[in-house]
Amino acid sequence: MSWPPDCRPILSASDDHVDVEGRDGGQFEVYKDRAGKYRFRLKASNGQVVATGEAYETKAVALKGCESVQRAAADAQTVETDS
Repeated sequence: MSWPPDCRPILSASDDHVDVEGRDGGQFEVYKDRAGKYRFRLKASNGQVVATGEAYETKAVALKGCESVQRAAADAQTVETDS
């Protein structure tokens, strides 16, 4: 699996949890929820959850979800909307 520049997987003791360290000290966490599905959350460097992903059937697909968010956010613009 390839990771965007300045990001790398951090292996943890659990097969149900993977951390991916980001550029600014934040990190993605991939974990297995109570229903047995895999999810990811993005935590800021202060530990606050700033984004969460949907439920995925496999860890590999959840990791691809992290990669997708990282790619999309790299060039994303901030826009103001009415809703």
